[in-house]
Amino acid sequence: MDDSLLEIRDYDGIGYKPLIDFGEWRVAILRYIDEIQPDRIDTMERHMETDEVFVLLNGRGVLLMGGNEKKVDRVKPQVMECGKLYNVRRAVWHSILLSHDATILLVENRNTGKENTEYDQLSATHRNSIMDIARRESFD
Repeated sequence: MDDSLLEIRDYDGIGYKPLIDFGEWRVAILRYIDEIQPDRIDTMERHMETDEVFVLLNGRGVLLMGGNEKKVDRVKPQVMECGKLYNVRRAVWHSILLSHDATILLVENRNTGKENTEYDQLSATHRNSIMDIARRESFD
């Protein structure tokens, strides 16, 4: 197919991969990566200029929500269902737990990056909360 008429993209690697950029938006895929094992999550991020939409395509996922204060104030889980859209609002702390077979479709502003993203180092209490959530939801 002529790429000027139809772009077809796929990704079967690990981690995050932008696939289509157009105008102000980007579509990407996120797959399991070792850095998001529950015992390795030590920060949360928030995007200061954009919402970010997550769609679980397959596998299991839990969004970890940290509120919208200056620092992460709590860790609250949102178990994801396949096919539902989860819009993490601008300036809300978040991270994610994924099963090894999970695939997430992400839609975000094209310019989302380190320049307009903040990171917060999690306390021992927050990290323990993540481990409790992971055990409760059977993420090993």
